[in-house]
Amino acid sequence: MASMTSMFTGLSGLSANSRRLDVIGNNIANVNTTAFKSNRMIFQPTFSRNFSLGTSPNEFSGGTNPGQVGLGTTVAGTQRSFSNGAISATGVLTDIAIEGDGFFIVRNGNEQFYTRAGSFQRNEANDLVTITGSKVQGFTVDDQFQVVDGELVDLNIPLGTLTLAEASRSVVFNGNLNASGPLPTSGSIHNARAMFTTDTLTPGTEMDGTEDLTDPANSLWIDNGAGGVFQAIEGGENTIITISGIEKGGKDLGKFTFGFMDAATAADRGVDGFGTNMNDYIEFLEDVLGLTSTDVNGFNLGGGIEINADGQIVITGNEGKVQDLNMQTASFVASSDSGNAISQPFVMSKSGEADGESVRTSFIVYDSLGTPLTVDLTFVLKDAEDGAGTTWKYIAESKDNDALNRIVGMGIVNFDANGKYVEASNDSFSIIRQNGAVSPLTVTMDFDSGTDAISALTDKGSNLAAVYQDGSPIGTLSNFSIGNDGVISGAFTNGLTRTIGQIALANFSNPEGLVDAGNNLFTAGPNSGTPLVTKPTEFGTGRVVGGALELSNVDLSQEFINMILASTGYSASSRVITTTNELIQQLLVLGR
Repeated sequence: MASMTSMFTGLSGLSANSRRLDVIGNNIANVNTTAFKSNRMIFQPTFSRNFSLGTSPNEFSGGTNPGQVGLGTTVAGTQRSFSNGAISATGVLTDIAIEGDGFFIVRNGNEQFYTRAGSFQRNEANDLVTITGSKVQGFTVDDQFQVVDGELVDLNIPLGTLTLAEASRSVVFNGNLNASGPLPTSGSIHNARAMFTTDTLTPGTEMDGTEDLTDPANSLWIDNGAGGVFQAIEGGENTIITISGIEKGGKDLGKFTFGFMDAATAADRGVDGFGTNMNDYIEFLEDVLGLTSTDVNGFNLGGGIEINADGQIVITGNEGKVQDLNMQTASFVASSDSGNAISQPFVMSKSGEADGESVRTSFIVYDSLGTPLTVDLTFVLKDAEDGAGTTWKYIAESKDNDALNRIVGMGIVNFDANGKYVEASNDSFSIIRQNGAVSPLTVTMDFDSGTDAISALTDKGSNLAAVYQDGSPIGTLSNFSIGNDGVISGAFTNGLTRTIGQIALANFSNPEGLVDAGNNLFTAGPNSGTPLVTKPTEFGTGRVVGGALELSNVDLSQEFINMILASTGYSASSRVITTTNELIQQLLVLGR
């Protein structure tokens, strides 16, 4: 007799296989979807109808097995394959693929999602977002461009807007100092004509430099070279001396102003330096010309300014031929409130040239705001001892020092008998900054950096160059790249490269438990486990590949086979229903 049960059994087969075709169709439809993960349907039999549960063996019988008839099939569930798809290079900077088990973390409003699709782009605010606008999550960096992991933030790549400057920290030098050059005997010498002052406005008393020229009772008188004197600076007239056109080794030292006036007037007039007497003026002149007689490890650097017994200003330059000073009478111009000052009060003459083996090089360093600062470094031969090598003294100068003193560093450098660098008494210089940058700017000088080193061997002359200095002026973020560890490295127009962020990945103990939220996004499910948020390459998340995308992991050949099997199963189930129907029809014929 025909069984109605078989019809419902065939119906279950039709329903299950049609559902399987739904899954297969979805897989095939997404064969070109970025990072799509294929599904498969798992069947299971429904409960069975029992005719007998069977009997156990005994001494009279060997036992019987259960008698059961199945009642069809049902869908046990779907199983998603999270195997990696092939990696396809795209060349698009914002495309990212994952080789491993990790997931990108994205934020949409207050909700957090996970995805394998790395087809990202930048929005108008320079945020890294998915195609549907969800913001990609990662780790930011601190002021030193070090990754701050822990708290997730929206990743931002501000091309064209992020600017960066970096202070210099070190300079590397190369060259050779001529060990057989002549030792210095003197710096250049310039003399001004004799100067006199008096408390009674009657000339005849040699100046000692302490007379207060802001007092109307005191005036400065100059020998006119013809057996008489003329009044040059009248006391109490707020006289300003402008210094310009002075060269050191052929390099112009700039323009400076000094006022014989009090502090309040000096601030109002905006002069570079001020004082009440000639000693103050001389101290100012030593600073701006970079002249010093200061001992460095017991070695005198030779320069300085003094008033001799005859009332003459004597300007002695630092030792070394490249330190030779050139100045003219016109280099010192005076002006006063009353207009009574002689326009060129200091009549200068040169009585000595600087000598001695020396060399100078100029280079640029940068403060923390990216301001370029010029530094002149001069080496002068100090001593040559039999079997003990040579000793050199150096002076570092900068016109950009915001303190009056032009000299920013000096020291002694020793070389052995083979001309190799031994040690330096000081290997750094410091520049005062008053523009809001970090002050002072301290830069280390490296005289012995492997293949870049200074030697002291016999040559026709000395040569010196700064072959490397760090730091940079302002630069704008112009490009970026993403490394295997998810670090986003930004390239700036000033040549610097800095970390500007890092991609974060999540890992799940059971990724198959994730819930598909559409748009290639997943949410954590009851059976997926808690997401482990970490960096790429850690905890099994895998590495990321910039400029590439993960393809779908759908295997078309397998899907076509599955489609044939599903079609066959569907046809066979329909055949069961047809056959059952035929049997019922035959049963009905018997009743006619």
